[in-house]
Amino acid sequence: MDAMSRVTSAQEAMAQAPTVVVKVGSALLVDDDGSIRREWMSALVDDLAGLVKAGRRVVLVSSGAIRVGLRLQNRDPLNLRLDEKQAAAALGQIRLAEAYADSFAERDLNVGQILLTQEDTENRRRYLNARATLNRLLDWGTVPLVNENDTVATAEIRFGDNDRLAARVGGMVRADLLVLLSDIDGLYTSNPKASAAAEHLPLVTGGITPEIEAMAGDETSAYAKGGMVTKLAAAKIALGAGCAMVIADGRVLNPLQALVDGARATLFTTTETRHSAREAWLLGALSGDGALILDDGAARAVQAGKSLLPAGVIRVEGAFERGDTVRITRADGTDIGRGIVAYGSEDAARIARKRSADIATILDESRGPNLIHADDLALF
Repeated sequence: MDAMSRVTSAQEAMAQAPTVVVKVGSALLVDDDGSIRREWMSALVDDLAGLVKAGRRVVLVSSGAIRVGLRLQNRDPLNLRLDEKQAAAALGQIRLAEAYADSFAERDLNVGQILLTQEDTENRRRYLNARATLNRLLDWGTVPLVNENDTVATAEIRFGDNDRLAARVGGMVRADLLVLLSDIDGLYTSNPKASAAAEHLPLVTGGITPEIEAMAGDETSAYAKGGMVTKLAAAKIALGAGCAMVIADGRVLNPLQALVDGARATLFTTTETRHSAREAWLLGALSGDGALILDDGAARAVQAGKSLLPAGVIRVEGAFERGDTVRITRADGTDIGRGIVAYGSEDAARIARKRSADIATILDESRGPNLIHADDLALF
């Protein structure tokens, strides 16, 4: 959250964040009869296109596929089996993506569809592949359109809501801000629909404490179920990745511009920097079975914040695959840190001591010049 360290309001965050993930729920995008709310979609795309053309990086996480698909089949949305939801998603996703693509095309922008499951964010290789695709689309000035892959996800691996998916995606692309567009303008001290004493909180700092969680209410309540509880769960994920989060009312036209203009919302921030959050995850959560042994020059480079290039690797130890976490050590055995490798152990051994420019020739393909990108390094 380094770029947002002094931001104290949702208005400031929306105006300043270089990389923004925006999540849209079904209720905002799709009417009760399953038809896409075209006017609202067009206004949202206006906002997103404005951000892109201003040089900002934007990812859109959108629900709605199942509801659109059920309309196409004239199916009742109540009491659906999992396979019926998956089939409805298969029908609806293509229509939803087409509607977004047409709307962005009217503004001379492309949109690229990415469907994810929770497993894609937890399996290191799949995580790296998804992240690489997201970042390439962003580099091209294209808006990635992300949804849960409902057609193949099972009850055991489903996110269950796109709030948490959006938070995971925010971590993937190192977003500065996650915006959850909802049917409420932020967090209240209690359910505002049930209590006149409920107070709106414009700013929540210091993480999601038990006291903050209690404000979401019991999970069986209308305020909490599928709503504030999952949004606070998303906030935990986002803040843990050093990404600020906003809960805002998305029912108005041009909801992102409304935030810039000062619409009421809740901003969640953390004092933990994005770098320290990632370091804690890498150093503490992952074992690092294999190892890369570095020469002194490479060791100094990575300790100065540089990516690890193959030329600085003296030796490769252990067996590992792309996306695994490995130990980074000096030639004298000093443990420097941990990192997520872009090449498996066999390929890493082949390109060790070689120039990055020679990787494609040696391996007949290249996943980039770095054995470990600086973003994927954590040092003791």
